Amino acid sequence: MSNSILLQVENNIATITLNRPKVFNSFNKEMAHAMQDALDRCKEDDVRAVMIVGEGKAFCAGQDIQEITDPELNPGFKAILDDHYNPIVIKIRELEKPVVAAVNGVAAGAGANIALCCDVVIATESAAFIQAFSKIGLIPDSAGTWFLPRLIGFGKASAIAMLADKITANEAEQMGMIYKAIKDDEFLAFAKAKTEKLANLPTIALANTKKAFNASYSNNVEQQLALESKLQIESAQTEDYKEGVAAFMEKRSPKFKGN
Repeated sequence: MSNSILLQVENNIATITLNRPKVFNSFNKEMAHAMQDALDRCKEDDVRAVMIVGEGKAFCAGQDIQEITDPELNPGFKAILDDHYNPIVIKIRELEKPVVAAVNGVAAGAGANIALCCDVVIATESAAFIQAFSKIGLIPDSAGTWFLPRLIGFGKASAIAMLADKITANEAEQMGMIYKAIKDDEFLAFAKAKTEKLANLPTIALANTKKAFNASYSNNVEQQLALESKLQIESAQTEDYKEGVAAFMEKRSPKFKGN
């Protein structure tokens, strides 16, 4: 794996670190493919939760402009979207594990939208989210036009995307864009604690929750009820369900194993 993406798996938690701090962790082709490889590794049974964080001062500044302005490096926008960013978003949404975006600094362009497609988004109070695309004559990609309206409403999403407003982490929390904005000196410990909590919850039930949310915007209510029934029956057949009920009856903390 490229050193532009670092992957550490410990205690059932996979930590993916975006590691190009000199360019604010902006993506190039190599880094995008390495990110996809890291997400594929997270499918394995020893991983029960994932945290994505940036090295240095930024979370991710989006696309590396140097790559697209160099004729010898530029793969073209079709490749950038179809081969680089779109697979990352799909892999995060289809991964049957909870994914935490630990936004340690600025998240701009595709970097913002990769964060927003995660299951839980936690940011430092000093972080900011910027849909920077209109500043260079582009539109939001990496599913930004899908997630933003669903997170914060059509009108606000449209304005933020067109005006390229800088949204502070506190503003993002207030408008429902992210889960929490945390003081900088408490941020990493908080994000790690939430990821650890997710890693110790019933993994199959969390995966099924994710599947249900993924389908919720395309299903009508009858279809969603049918899906919930299917996934609930599946969840009730797990060992973790048996443990959860037993722990409740015995008035003790459950010890889920992810199966």
